[in-house]
Amino acid sequence: TLLDGGLEDEKVNRQFLERASYATDRMVGIVEDLDQITKLEVDGLKMDYRSFDIVSLIKEVAETLDLQAEEKKIKLKYAKLYPPTFVNADKVKIAQVLTNLINNSINYGKMDGTTTFRLYELDNIVTIEVTDNGPGIEENQLPRLFERFYRGELARKRVPSGSGLGLPLAKSIVEGHQGQIRISSEL
Repeated sequence: TLLDGGLEDEKVNRQFLERASYATDRMVGIVEDLDQITKLEVDGLKMDYRSFDIVSLIKEVAETLDLQAEEKKIKLKYAKLYPPTFVNADKVKIAQVLTNLINNSINYGKMDGTTTFRLYELDNIVTIEVTDNGPGIEENQLPRLFERFYRGELARKRVPSGSGLGLPLAKSIVEGHQGQIRISSEL
């Protein structure tokens, strides 16, 4: 495009370069996600276990996604006021899981919607729940959501930038912590 005359047209060259930059960033993200998933499967997950407050981490991750949520007028909130809750895990990897879950909630949530965080603690096991009031996912698609590159029907229609690697990566990280990740939904 640029070589065929678009270079002289500032509007065309800027638009082309922005699209190329976006596509490049997206490809880099896909390669990094694939690399991390492969390392998890081949080498096992190398964890840097430390004690940290998961309530604070959820808040930090939500704040990084706040502008994205504001664009869709989605409110990010806790179901109630939670006291500091300490877990022993890899903070960076758990932040990545939370980022993927909250990001999905924003991308597929409805305009003027809500994403709510809940914590449950039983026998020293902390469960984190991220819920939204978006349109939901068809039941027959739920088992496939953790497959690499799988994007449900709604995802293909609404959010063109998803790679289909966020949930498989989140699953690998959670299982590497000897945890479980589940999805439930209704239309």
